[in-house]
Amino acid sequence: MGISDIQRSAVLRAVEEFNRLGRERFLELYNYGKAKQYFLKLDGKFYDSKAILGVAHKYQFPVKGPLKSDDFSGGKLTVQQKLEELGFTVVIRKLKPL
Repeated sequence: MGISDIQRSAVLRAVEEFNRLGRERFLELYNYGKAKQYFLKLDGKFYDSKAILGVAHKYQFPVKGPLKSDDFSGGKLTVQQKLEELGFTVVIRKLKPL
């Protein structure tokens, strides 16, 4: 039971929680860092994609709870692929070197 088993409805519930708590509190509560490149875009808002997917796991599998940040890798082949498979849009923000 990993991210491959998460359904769209669980992601939407994680987004609702993110909106209710706010970004800072949501990330702090689940011990996720801020996204650097991959963001879920929904209704004109941007969400930390890995954190959303990790928290969606708790809605899909309440007994198992949320995934920790180090339980899975983020990026194109994991988080982006799964969210797009579920019909979401993932935006990649390229960081500019200092």
